[in-house]
Amino acid sequence: MSKDEILKAIEEKYSKLGVPIETMLEGLLHSTPITYWDYIQTDALLGLQIPRTTEKDEMVFIMYHQVNELLFKMILWEIDQISLSTKEITAEKFSKHLMRISRYFDMLCSSFSVMGEGMDVDQYLKFRNTLAPASGFQSAQYRKIEFASTELINLIDIRYRDTIDRNSSFRNAFEHLYWQAAGKNHKTGEKSILIQLFEKKYMGDFIDFMEDYNDCNLSKKFKQLPEEVQQNEELVKAMRHYDYTVNVKWVMAHYNAAGKYLGGGDKDLEATGGSNWRKYMHPKYQRRIFFPYLWSEEEIKNWGTF
Repeated sequence: MSKDEILKAIEEKYSKLGVPIETMLEGLLHSTPITYWDYIQTDALLGLQIPRTTEKDEMVFIMYHQVNELLFKMILWEIDQISLSTKEITAEKFSKHLMRISRYFDMLCSSFSVMGEGMDVDQYLKFRNTLAPASGFQSAQYRKIEFASTELINLIDIRYRDTIDRNSSFRNAFEHLYWQAAGKNHKTGEKSILIQLFEKKYMGDFIDFMEDYNDCNLSKKFKQLPEEVQQNEELVKAMRHYDYTVNVKWVMAHYNAAGKYLGGGDKDLEATGGSNWRKYMHPKYQRRIFFPYLWSEEEIKNWGTF
């Protein structure tokens, strides 16, 4: 575009907003040039790490989880572009964003060595007790990724999937989600402080989010594609890759890292949230699968062990 064409386009843009072009141009005249540190908000970002102890490796723990949360936000941003923000989805757009999402989770999986190999066990065992009852379990963004990826029934505790009414309220479904088991006393049924604080903060938001994505999650969007597109080998491969990466590879990377710091000896240590982390985390127990129709019966039976 020529300079005159650019100026005309700018004038038309701001005219629609009711802003005279002279006002906009004068604002540019007095504005300061953008810098990298202002745009990225470097100072604010680097000021968000606040250790609770004097153990040096606690900084590794904090920053690692903050990086995770940024990647979770990127994943939710991509999911939104092929779900809530798009009524009709093409195979090309679906595949493009799905592969972006998978790459982010590939990064998450490979990054676990940063925490798994990047902290001294003795330091971790000292600062971890200051974190209770906080737990990575309480990552709201990760829960939203699950809600946005699959039909809600696939996130229900495996013990209730065959009996729960699929048309029941979102609140009832919430009470039977697989991760509820990690925060309840199995003898009394009472919820731990971990779950209580989590629900106090996020339950309303979760219920709204579950409802918003009930008919436009990734699984539903995939099923809206033409039948011949759903059979596309590359697309199916991408869907399976995402499913396996999130529900097996990522979970097992977390599981193995936890094993280094909490396992060993005659008895495993409890997670900071108080859960039996081995049974809660290992994918073979819950068999969380986003797209079960893309896996064989044998693969589902051996989920988390192949």
